[in-house]
Amino acid sequence: MIGVFDSGIGGLTIVRELVAKLPEYQILYFGDTARTPYGTKSPETIITYALEDTEFLLAHGAKLIVVACHSASSVAMEVLRDRFPHLPIFEVVTPSVEKALLVTKKKVIGVIGTRATINSKIYERLVRLRDPEVKVYGQACPLLVPLVEEGWLRKPETRSIVKKCLIPLKMRGIDTLVLGCTHYPVLKKIIAAKAGRRVRLVDPAEEVALSVRRFLEDHPDYARHLKHNGDPLVYVSDLTEAFQRVARLFMGRNIQLKRYAGPPFG
Repeated sequence: MIGVFDSGIGGLTIVRELVAKLPEYQILYFGDTARTPYGTKSPETIITYALEDTEFLLAHGAKLIVVACHSASSVAMEVLRDRFPHLPIFEVVTPSVEKALLVTKKKVIGVIGTRATINSKIYERLVRLRDPEVKVYGQACPLLVPLVEEGWLRKPETRSIVKKCLIPLKMRGIDTLVLGCTHYPVLKKIIAAKAGRRVRLVDPAEEVALSVRRFLEDHPDYARHLKHNGDPLVYVSDLTEAFQRVARLFMGRNIQLKRYAGPPFG
């Protein structure tokens, strides 16, 4: 199976893209809803959680891992790859950087995300390695996640907060904007409207799904070892009616969540 983990339900936006682009493979998802959000935690805590989430997926049959959480992708990847050197592990930052560099014309890229993602400056570092002339500006938008989870997608308050988040980036003259949180694709239309027609959005969910598909196409022998077919299996470390409702919003259809309360999440 293809294993995916996130700090909560937001990573289902990536599951949705994986299902769309790789419908022949079964997806196993773990959302750490009991300990969400990761974006406000220390790097050491995020790394610990990321290791535990990966162990959960491997124990339940995953052979390939997608780190859907931007905070974990920003601070935990080096440790994960050291701990699991032979395991294909994909994260959301690198494919987003590559796409942003491909589409930017003015070489001015903006990133919105959690405080952990923005403070890590992972996007700045990766872009600088590839093209030192490109400028990257990050903006933490901590209010967007709770707005999505409350279902305030059509509220004027949400549009106002999105606009306020984007003002500093628009003042920098960005022409490309990375949606650096798994919740943000749900707000894509609002973000696009407030960013303006001249700003190209980069959706990490789409880009990481394409990266996984290219890997499996290039490694057919490995792909044959993955479990095929079947609906996504979705586990969470805490289950509420609100999580079930948000999951339906992210997946675009009803999906059954299963609570896992064993170690280390109990």
